[in-house]
Amino acid sequence: MEKVALLKCESYDVDLIESKIREGFQLLGGEKFLRKLIPLNSKVLLKPNLLSVEHKESPVVTHYAVFEAVIRVIKEYTDDIVFGDSPGFGDGRKAAEKCGLIAVAEKYNVSVVDFNESVNAKLENSLLCKTWTVAKAPYEADVVITLPKLKTHAMAYFTGAIKNQFGCIPGTGKATWHTRMPKAENFCKMLLDLNSVVKTSFAIMDGIIAMEGNGPKSGSPYNLNTIIMGESITAVDSTAVRLIGYDNPLDTPVLKEAYDSKYGAVLPEDIEILGEKLESLKAKNFQLCRKGGDFYFINPKVTNFLRELIAPSPHLVPEKCISCSRCKEVCPESPKAIEMIDKNGKKYPEWDMKKCIRCFCCQELCPVGAIETKQSALGKLVSGGKK
Repeated sequence: MEKVALLKCESYDVDLIESKIREGFQLLGGEKFLRKLIPLNSKVLLKPNLLSVEHKESPVVTHYAVFEAVIRVIKEYTDDIVFGDSPGFGDGRKAAEKCGLIAVAEKYNVSVVDFNESVNAKLENSLLCKTWTVAKAPYEADVVITLPKLKTHAMAYFTGAIKNQFGCIPGTGKATWHTRMPKAENFCKMLLDLNSVVKTSFAIMDGIIAMEGNGPKSGSPYNLNTIIMGESITAVDSTAVRLIGYDNPLDTPVLKEAYDSKYGAVLPEDIEILGEKLESLKAKNFQLCRKGGDFYFINPKVTNFLRELIAPSPHLVPEKCISCSRCKEVCPESPKAIEMIDKNGKKYPEWDMKKCIRCFCCQELCPVGAIETKQSALGKLVSGGKK
């Protein structure tokens, strides 16, 4: 049975967060656990969520106070600490600077590493993907500690400890994976394989202020007052999704694939939650991005056809659009599934749904939240009228 530490933390006061993280490690096994996690003179890489260039208090990215608190604890076990990420759009160093991580890193002599330098790797016992091009820094680190932000996600329903390592794919390589893996189940297997490639060691999830609604970039902040810690990234994510309203973790695609593939603990009966009781921290009226579960038929051809009719699609909110064309720039399809069309003197995106693979990169990286997911009429009928 996997163990997860569930902690209540009601502010971004760094001293409070540090005490909570220390409490979490104590629950998980204390000094002996930490010595095993971080062997003497290990090179530790911290992987925050830096989706895009955001301000210091943004709910889009891992909060700088969580980052600082983690460094304070890890510093007692090694001086060789680095951090980095490859955002979906923009420069990783600029993103880290804007949200306050660079200032914290300099304070503790922690280096920021470039995730654009890559290595080729192989994964023999893969679920799906045997050959990889990944960022050199996480691949060569002795210990990778992921620091995800707890958020909704249009494609994945939820993004947390498992999906955070997608930032270990350098630059535009992420778009290539979206094109190669248009089916959600394959994309999720790829994410699990990626975590095996970089050997993700531990997760500390920032759920103090989570994101609900139109995540992972344009949703709304939600005071969840939670930190979740554990060695098992599937167990951490399973705990997180149950907090926000997915009572059955298998209703989220990546955890369904993890369970089917026997990748790690997913079901509640296979996870021991230490610290706070899950029921006491459950969110009330949390706005999910997608309803859980899926719609299957026995005949795969019928299934594929119906999925096209049922699957949600990108939807423009015209009054929010600033005609920046970022949606077209980040679209992984070639030729692009998005064209900028002139309407009344202003350019708006228009989707060719025959080309669109519903990766929702456009929605994820829209700087002003002008793109949402929209369910078809049949999809609403199937899901009981829920988004």
